[in-house]
Amino acid sequence: MTSTFRKLYVRLQASPAGLAWSRGREMELMHRAMGFAALGFLTLVPLLVVVAAAAPGSGSGFGRWLGQALGVTESSRGRVEMLFSAADMALERTTAFGLAALAVFGLTFGSAVQTGYEKVWDLPTARWHTMWRHVVWLALLVCYLALLVGIPQPSKDVVGTVLGTTGDLIGTCLFFWGSQRLLLGGRVRWRALVPGTLATSLGLLGLRMFSQLVFSPLIASNAVTYGPFGTLLVVQSWLVGVGFVVYGGALVGRLVHEYLTLRRFRRTGILPADSGHPDHPGPARPA
Repeated sequence: MTSTFRKLYVRLQASPAGLAWSRGREMELMHRAMGFAALGFLTLVPLLVVVAAAAPGSGSGFGRWLGQALGVTESSRGRVEMLFSAADMALERTTAFGLAALAVFGLTFGSAVQTGYEKVWDLPTARWHTMWRHVVWLALLVCYLALLVGIPQPSKDVVGTVLGTTGDLIGTCLFFWGSQRLLLGGRVRWRALVPGTLATSLGLLGLRMFSQLVFSPLIASNAVTYGPFGTLLVVQSWLVGVGFVVYGGALVGRLVHEYLTLRRFRRTGILPADSGHPDHPGPARPA
């Protein structure tokens, strides 16, 4: 009986799910997702507020976009928009010190995302003189968020919904594809980053569907129980989910890339058919 359980355990560890679990535990995936949420709340929320306020005639554009990103119902979206009803006054009330603090947190946020990607691909930490990549990435993030804020509200038309979802997926794929290449300093090939980009984009789409089922009723109940603070708790939980998808999608992408690489090597005869244990993929490692 013990040997049977041992065989099942070894087989489970060698499976894709077991390998993803062990590597996620090694890189402390959940802890990094919580760090992503903390820095994201200090960076993304003020950044989006400023971007939405800078857009002409935006009004409560940030609250509207956040409600769309959460994928909640109309009533819960109204609760979110109430938190940022004065977003159009952000530029008038923002001081130079506030902008400087936002820039510092933004660069720290870029460094945290880069470290997470480096852990995913088992790469050494980049040197200090590559910090200019964080500045470029932050500028790309601002442009990406500005485009998202400027997207009009989705209509009830099926064709419009499909086109809007397709456009969001394409834009998200391009952003995360370029982000990984930029933050990793070109140490991973473009082709190797494609599976992770697709996994991240599809994961964010799935998170939006999950929000409709879970976060939407939570916003309604927490708003009654805790007031606006309850809505902020739901937003923070959503950011944890975003961080989990960003790092988890990159991790899944690496596993898919290793599997495809090993299969190509076996098919071409470079490796024998029984080589390449999942825990030691050998030549599939991009580093």
